[in-house]
Amino acid sequence: MRNRVLDAIMERAEEIRELGPVGERLGRLDERSVRALREAGAIRLLQPAEYGGLEAHPREFAETVMAIAALDGSTGWIAGIVGVHPWEMAMADPRVQEEIWGEDPDTWIASPYAPMGIARPVDGGYVFNGRWQFSSGTDHCDWIFLGGMLGDAEGRAVRPPQALHLILPRSDYEIVEGSWDVAGLCGTGSKDIIVRDAFVPSHRVIPFAKVLDGTAPREAGLTNPTYLVPFSTVFPLGITAAVIGITEGALACHLAYQRDRVQITGTRIKDDPYVLYAIGEAAAEISASRTALIDNACRMYDKAAAGKEITFAERAAGRRVQVRAAWRAVQAMNEVVLRSGGNAMRRDNPIQRFWRDAHVGLAHAIHVPGSVYHASALTDLGLEPPPGPMRSMI
Repeated sequence: MRNRVLDAIMERAEEIRELGPVGERLGRLDERSVRALREAGAIRLLQPAEYGGLEAHPREFAETVMAIAALDGSTGWIAGIVGVHPWEMAMADPRVQEEIWGEDPDTWIASPYAPMGIARPVDGGYVFNGRWQFSSGTDHCDWIFLGGMLGDAEGRAVRPPQALHLILPRSDYEIVEGSWDVAGLCGTGSKDIIVRDAFVPSHRVIPFAKVLDGTAPREAGLTNPTYLVPFSTVFPLGITAAVIGITEGALACHLAYQRDRVQITGTRIKDDPYVLYAIGEAAAEISASRTALIDNACRMYDKAAAGKEITFAERAAGRRVQVRAAWRAVQAMNEVVLRSGGNAMRRDNPIQRFWRDAHVGLAHAIHVPGSVYHASALTDLGLEPPPGPMRSMI
């Protein structure tokens, strides 16, 4: 099936690639990069058709994110992070969908989902307070999803904990300038967010448990299988796809750089069997990572399309695939980048930027392997992981 968004992106590939260093200097995407994403429809891939979205297959979303990230890591990261938010917004109350997209279907929504705020119930909604880190692309967004915990009348989190996703307009939160000073993915502008005593009406709140267990899309009447794929597959998909795309970009730059390079020993790279072996192995590993990630998304989609339940064990195995794909690709990238020579680390060489971006992307919480591997191993043994952090990313 033809990917029209990807075709449109590739028509502007050189522009996106050349703007990568500009975004890094700015600490956010250049407006020309943002315009390229908007005009191609990259952020509307998972958006409801009612509001100009494409309701695309998760594979199409992942492949597009990878291609953009191979041009510039930060731009691909924004396509993956901001691009997944319309997927959840499709499950929200129709009133908030209309508030966001009614006049402009290209309105972007930021996050983070980490439950760093407290929502105190009041008549008609909640009073919300908190501070969050890592709001990728937030300068270019007019609304935001923020994770919070349900509070009691005194503003203390209730027990047992109940996580919420709250939706706020730009006027209700503060972006903390200067809060994104990092080694990689500099152009994502993933700044801190502060909310002080914002009133959030009930129709702008989604219980996270309903998103996680698949109740939310069914209550919203969604029938496209894309919206019935588990959150733990779709949310990490854009992030991991961006990381794999970044490693593909690093490999492509390495190949272009090495083609005519002569080492200090006088040996041409094309005549060095050790470097050629590393290139072949890295290319195979990065390709395998791409295949594993896409295959996992397709299998989840196919089960959802067939109306079958996707069990916790299957979700855990899927998360294991995602995590391992990211680590496998970055480790393979290291093998070639570290054979690129010292000049690859110069600021004017894109290899070093891809290298830094990939490692910062791998540091995202969804790529931490310990609890995911632990939970998936227990399910392989036919055992049920205990409640708590081990299940939180699955």
